[in-house]
Amino acid sequence: MARTPTPTQKTKEPGRFKQLYQVFKITCQYNPATVWYLLGAFLGAVAAGVLLAVFVSGGSVFAFVVFIIIGVLGGALLVLIVLGRMAEKAVYSQIEGQQGAVGAVLKNVPRGWIASEMPVNVSAKTHDAVYRAVGRGGIALIGEGPRSRTQRMLEDERRAVTRILPNVPVKLLYVGPDEDSIPLRKLLTNLRTIKPALRKPEVVAVSNRLSSLSKGNLPIPKGIDPTKIRGQRPR
Repeated sequence: MARTPTPTQKTKEPGRFKQLYQVFKITCQYNPATVWYLLGAFLGAVAAGVLLAVFVSGGSVFAFVVFIIIGVLGGALLVLIVLGRMAEKAVYSQIEGQQGAVGAVLKNVPRGWIASEMPVNVSAKTHDAVYRAVGRGGIALIGEGPRSRTQRMLEDERRAVTRILPNVPVKLLYVGPDEDSIPLRKLLTNLRTIKPALRKPEVVAVSNRLSSLSKGNLPIPKGIDPTKIRGQRPR
């Protein structure tokens, strides 16, 4: 008679190689040419190692073998890098255009930024959404959906934020199907490139104040210095 696992028993997680194989399978489903990209990366690194062994080793067997080993190890590393990039692209392509895609990306917000996967405003009719992130670059408001529909939502949110924090710069970002919108896969890169305007303590203070604003139940005194508010550290 088979034993029924108890609630306290933990499910064994797949090993590292099994995880890599799963990532490889998913990536191949998205792009069948994945195998050739990985093979080319590996063979290119090995070929570079062989060339170094032939022309740089100076006849030394030890140096020849070392260069070959370096080429093989470099090829394995290059395969992992290429696979990671291609897998990331596959994931973005699968969720792009779906409701909540921006929130899923903001889970991996760059270091020094504070963001939530939950939107601060959602259209009940079109399901377009506005997300908010706070970092060294100030406040980033991100519209998810066609620009023709999210522009007004972003402007309304910017006015609400500016009334509370008039001295903090606000950047509007559009993620959607428009040609001039930011592709989902480049959203985090755009956050990183925003010119710094706040210090780290100010980032936390601004995030805390905006969180209070979102709750709507906590009055915010006018003229309070956000840098004197203490809270969690930014990621």
